[in-house]
Amino acid sequence: MALDERQDRYPFPEVEARWQQVWADRKQFKVTEEPGRPKYYCLEMFPYPSGRIHMGHVRVYAIGDLLARYKWMRGFNVLHPMGWDAFGLPAENAAIDNGVHPAVWTYENIDNMRTQLKRMGISYDWDREVATCDPAYYKWEQLVFIRMLERGLAYRRRSRVNWCPSCQTVLANEQVEAGRCWRCDSEVTIREIDGWFFKITAYAQELLDWCDRLPGWPERVLTMQRNWIGRSEGAEFALPVAGRPDLQIQIFTTRPDTSFGMTYAVLAPEHPLVDRLATDAEERGRIDAFRAEVARESEIERLATDRPKRGFRLRARAVNPFTGQEIPLFLADYVLMGYGTGAIMAVPGEDERDWDFAKAHELPIIATVKRPEGWPADQAYTGDGVKINSGFLDGLSIEEATRRAIDWLVAKGIGRSKVNYRLRDWGISRQRYWGAPIPVLYCEKDGMVPEREENLPVVLPRDVQISGKGGSPLAEVASFVNAVCPKCGGKARRDTDTMDTFVESSWYFLRYCSPTYDRGMFEPDAAAYWMPVDQYIGGIEHAVLHLLYARFYTKALRDLGMLKVDEPFLALLSQGMVIKDGAKMSKSKGNVVDPDDLIRRFGADTARLFSLFAAPPEKDLDWNDRGVEGASRFLNRIWRFVQTNLSELTAGAPAPSGPLSEPGRAFRRVIHETIQKVTHDIEHDFHFNTAISAVMELVNALHDFERASLDGMARQERSALLREAVETMLLLLGPVSPHITEELWAALGHRESLFKRAWPVADPAALTRDEVEIVVQVDGRVRGRLTAAVGAQEAEIRKMALTDGKVLPWLDGRQVAKVVVVPGRLVNIVTRG
Repeated sequence: MALDERQDRYPFPEVEARWQQVWADRKQFKVTEEPGRPKYYCLEMFPYPSGRIHMGHVRVYAIGDLLARYKWMRGFNVLHPMGWDAFGLPAENAAIDNGVHPAVWTYENIDNMRTQLKRMGISYDWDREVATCDPAYYKWEQLVFIRMLERGLAYRRRSRVNWCPSCQTVLANEQVEAGRCWRCDSEVTIREIDGWFFKITAYAQELLDWCDRLPGWPERVLTMQRNWIGRSEGAEFALPVAGRPDLQIQIFTTRPDTSFGMTYAVLAPEHPLVDRLATDAEERGRIDAFRAEVARESEIERLATDRPKRGFRLRARAVNPFTGQEIPLFLADYVLMGYGTGAIMAVPGEDERDWDFAKAHELPIIATVKRPEGWPADQAYTGDGVKINSGFLDGLSIEEATRRAIDWLVAKGIGRSKVNYRLRDWGISRQRYWGAPIPVLYCEKDGMVPEREENLPVVLPRDVQISGKGGSPLAEVASFVNAVCPKCGGKARRDTDTMDTFVESSWYFLRYCSPTYDRGMFEPDAAAYWMPVDQYIGGIEHAVLHLLYARFYTKALRDLGMLKVDEPFLALLSQGMVIKDGAKMSKSKGNVVDPDDLIRRFGADTARLFSLFAAPPEKDLDWNDRGVEGASRFLNRIWRFVQTNLSELTAGAPAPSGPLSEPGRAFRRVIHETIQKVTHDIEHDFHFNTAISAVMELVNALHDFERASLDGMARQERSALLREAVETMLLLLGPVSPHITEELWAALGHRESLFKRAWPVADPAALTRDEVEIVVQVDGRVRGRLTAAVGAQEAEIRKMALTDGKVLPWLDGRQVAKVVVVPGRLVNIVTRG
């Protein structure tokens, strides 16, 4: 039958627009709590409203939509929301560059990106949309800030911070990448400044413990979090300063067993004892000069293992309490005040960094662990062994010596066992405008005073002049800065810092549960129903930024009595990047693919299909124009098949009844094996690419069956099987390419949405086989394949293998020593010459 142009090619522009409108008019993806019905909270990390989505967005949102639609069809009550991580520096920078207010720029971008996402056909409940720059949103994190302040989880102190001179703001350690700003790539410097902190360290052990209780998370992400938290067990003890009974240096070590090999000690240049250790003006001058040099280095640079360690020797000396001997004291850039106690004992014999430093400064090196035979004499030893040169620890293992050393310190009253963490408190103060104001005032009479809760939100003013220089422009807005003290009613000055934007993204998933609730951060019953998120999807670059902060914030809300869950995300899928020409897509590399252009040329269904088929979700997707064209051809092939056979498909029964012919049974087995394969790959492995491949194989089988069954099969059987195969194919492909499948589903006569239909279930009876394929190996190598009846006896299978025409040449001239039969699977023939 000849097809007109509309029937020959999938008319995606009209079909996709129509179904997007149908879904919107029906509010098909609007969801409410249904106690007693299983829920599934599917969430992709919300985007920053930069103005346009990119192919990375297309990929992550296609993944999320596949899972959401699949779970709908499996009977779950699915929450699938979207919103905007709307505060941040790019909006301020755009205001400076283009003379437009950050709010105007942000909301225009939100409108553009919302339109783009709707063109993709994503199944979002848009009634739950949130934007973090809305005062109705950040009001609640201001409330939580006040509650955390009351509980000691928020505090203000002066500290050395990472400072981006370009962004003119503080960066958290996690926002410094290789010594550079994570946003603008400028070199980061160190500055002392007053700022606000969240006490994430109070949750260090719980955050670490729960890393072992999140089986749905990638091990790579959990390892990164464990390393960032950095738990270490050891001893803290005092080193007396020689000749100064009033001074002691507290040090922490994970290897107290090596203390007899301590030949020098090192203090961070910022250590408060350093000024008291200086003996005269000349030495103080050297100390000040060294501190100035170190201040120009980022912490990343100071800790780098591939750079020389700088320092100098103080005149003061310490005493090794284990030996009673005096040892030199140094200042060095590789010791940081924020780690441990800001001072370390140095054991060059068992530490490579200390070895390099000791060699550079001609210091003695004492081995305290017996080396394996042949160990190089010019290298530190960090392995296991028996203690030597260690007094009362000699002959002990490292583990036993560690315990004995700690017991000795405790008995002497100079030390104790201790657990340290690398994790440090989260600095949340930012000296920029476009962020949530910190709800604190400073009164001459009462000092620092939090805003009254009933006065929240502290609204970010719009009438500001943004230059990007010299700190927060809020300081210049008199109507904002000058306020009334909530405690005494006198004059007060508002804090002009704003919160780190990671505060907003640490709880947005909770606001989705009840986005219009106005009596609290979220409606408790709604949060109890939806939380935790069942499947979270986003990039691995957030492993020690957003993901760690969100986990902490959730636990803090729990302890404030606001929430009942321990963790925000049960499962995490970290998708790979989209790369082209061997590099991540970026404007600077000139390898960007515009999603709008892609959708205009091929349609959203093709864009989604390609992004899900081209690679497993956790792997990088290598962009390929031919792959996009192939995805388009596949959808057009499906379209033509249904249009060509539509009259027969609509006339046929929904499923075959009665006995089937042998070809019919074989084809129905393919249908149900495909159901089984696709379901498994989505449900258990997230192998969407292989699931799609299985559907493609079903389409091939469908074409073969349609051609082969024209003769020799009852028309009723043929029509019923064609219809079952086509409907199954549409149901399985629906979450991937929803528009074309909805259109063809309706063409088959269905009035209800395809996504209201239950996900197909494989029929066990259809999966049964009368025959099985058995692999034949000769001496471990595959040499042939047999088709045998199910349940065939071993003797029969052995005889078939030994007489098979493809196997016999490999037995020629050799004696069969043994034949091993694995029923239904394998025959292995072992020979000898």
